[in-house]
Amino acid sequence: MASASGGPKDPDRLQAVLQAVLEALPGGALLQGPTDEVLAVNRRFTELFGVPGPGSGAAPTPGVHVHRVAELPLADGRVIRREVEPLRAGDAYLGALWVFTDITAAKRRERDLERDNRALTELARQRNTFTAAASHELRTPLSSISSFGELLADPSFGALTDEQQSLLQAIRRNAERMQRVISDLLLTTRMRAPGGEPGLELGDVDVPQLLLDALLEHMPAIERAGLFAALDCEPGPPLRGDAHRLRHVLGNLLENAAKFTPPGGRIGITAALRGVHWDIEVTDTGIGIPEESRHEIFTGFVRAPNARSGGYPGTGLGLAIARTVVELHAGTITAGGRAGEGATFRIRLPVAGPGTADTAQGAP
Repeated sequence: MASASGGPKDPDRLQAVLQAVLEALPGGALLQGPTDEVLAVNRRFTELFGVPGPGSGAAPTPGVHVHRVAELPLADGRVIRREVEPLRAGDAYLGALWVFTDITAAKRRERDLERDNRALTELARQRNTFTAAASHELRTPLSSISSFGELLADPSFGALTDEQQSLLQAIRRNAERMQRVISDLLLTTRMRAPGGEPGLELGDVDVPQLLLDALLEHMPAIERAGLFAALDCEPGPPLRGDAHRLRHVLGNLLENAAKFTPPGGRIGITAALRGVHWDIEVTDTGIGIPEESRHEIFTGFVRAPNARSGGYPGTGLGLAIARTVVELHAGTITAGGRAGEGATFRIRLPVAGPGTADTAQGAP
């Protein structure tokens, strides 16, 4: 077949095919022969190094090569990624293919990202330091306000009129709210600090009792809001977890439900065993959650637009804390519902607790 196609021209045709292959490569390419001679380079190679081609003095290091990768800083500030791929046919060494890629822009972006990350880390550290200091400073005068409020309520200081009683109740109620905000700020600061996640005090948690305790604790607020609450929990095995932290999570969800649901609405708590997980849901008939905000509301200091525009008080810390606590238990928490149609929060917790092989998967 060689003679039929014009044998003398075959080497030229093979050289053309080889050159076409090199030109098709995305980076600069150089083909080295078995005796270290440069057989061919592509156009990108000549543009990258400003050399005319073979015989220009740009030949790579001689020797029988193995696959390796290196980053080469050039004098003009560029950074070139070099890859060497040996070419073999069985045990015979045929040469090597050298591929060169200009990664200057990528390295610059990498350096910029590292610099930005360092700056963000420092800003986060400063924010945490400020938050912790401010919280501690607020606690002292707030404790005094609460103490003087208790003294004013003491009958030995004289009887109060109905209007004075109402004003005193407002002082005490807002002082308690500020105490909760400060506690959330301090807890958030500890969770944000490197290695500062609060540890869990693990034990057997009776889920039906946990839900009942959380509901009874918040029933006064639910009743003041003019709401109806219902609890439906199926029997099941104890959950290994931190009862105090989990009650805090449920408390945040119930407080939100009471806050964002108009009088006459309903709050529901349901729980059931699903495979190796406990599934818990807290639902309400309140203002709901816009679909685009279902994920971001679990970020600290972030609140849904309808919560902000509706004048509802809050810091946006409760759900962030809830997510951290649930994730420490190797569980998940998600939000559902639409604006104006009520909200649903779903918590899934592994029965065996955190750190077990079955925590990542379970029955649907």
